[in-house]
Amino acid sequence: MLECVINISEGRRLDVIAEIRSGLGNDLLDIHSDYHHHRSVFTTVGTDIPRQLAQLCARAFDLREHVGVHPRIGIIDVVPFVPLDETTMQEALAARNEFAEYAATELGIPSFFYGPERDLPEIRKRAFVDLEPDTGPNRAHPTAGAICVGARQVLVAYNVWLKNARIEDGRLIARKLRSREVRTLGLQLGDEIQISMNLTAPDVVGPADVYDEIAKLAEISRAELVGLVPARALAQIPKVRWSELDLSKEKTIEWCLAARNRALQNLD
Repeated sequence: MLECVINISEGRRLDVIAEIRSGLGNDLLDIHSDYHHHRSVFTTVGTDIPRQLAQLCARAFDLREHVGVHPRIGIIDVVPFVPLDETTMQEALAARNEFAEYAATELGIPSFFYGPERDLPEIRKRAFVDLEPDTGPNRAHPTAGAICVGARQVLVAYNVWLKNARIEDGRLIARKLRSREVRTLGLQLGDEIQISMNLTAPDVVGPADVYDEIAKLAEISRAELVGLVPARALAQIPKVRWSELDLSKEKTIEWCLAARNRALQNLD
């Protein structure tokens, strides 16, 4: 089975997001929208919903009207395919390539690959500067921009807000935390400072680890999980800390997949 965590550059028109969500069925496991990031993260399984979602969002949203703190190169900004269970990385790469071809031929949107070729931060730096798309037109779509289409292992998207901090504090902490396993940004969201992170090896460095490192450097207001967490990463954290870290068994990939399977059985 393939998970696909689709990042859409729209987090404010929640009525439109809700309308899109209503048509996606049981293969949509989770959705998280953020006003300041101006971004919605759809956690799905399979290869059909990414295409359906891409088509709907390309029609509904316009990158030229987008203003948000999160880096982006397109409306359908990031589309990573993630192998679960017995699925292989080769299958994820095949799904990635097929999606990119669909985006090029059916939607006219160029795609940049990440995975074995390069990582996502490299695309953000080089796209349309000295890096041409891997599929589709060699220029950005006028309203949809371009897509970062990837194949990767499971990661955890995680945010921590600071109390009584300045943006300089957030950026300094982000730099100190940054490593091969932790990608970070220090961001100002309204009057608050956020450390926004992708934990690329959550079995090695998980939410509790980064939370505790930040707590050594600043006072923390709250934490937030974006999307889902693998159950094995949750199991490494004492249950008494789950609420503090915005974690629960209901926010695991495995719990949401089991709920999906029960819903599908009830349809039969």
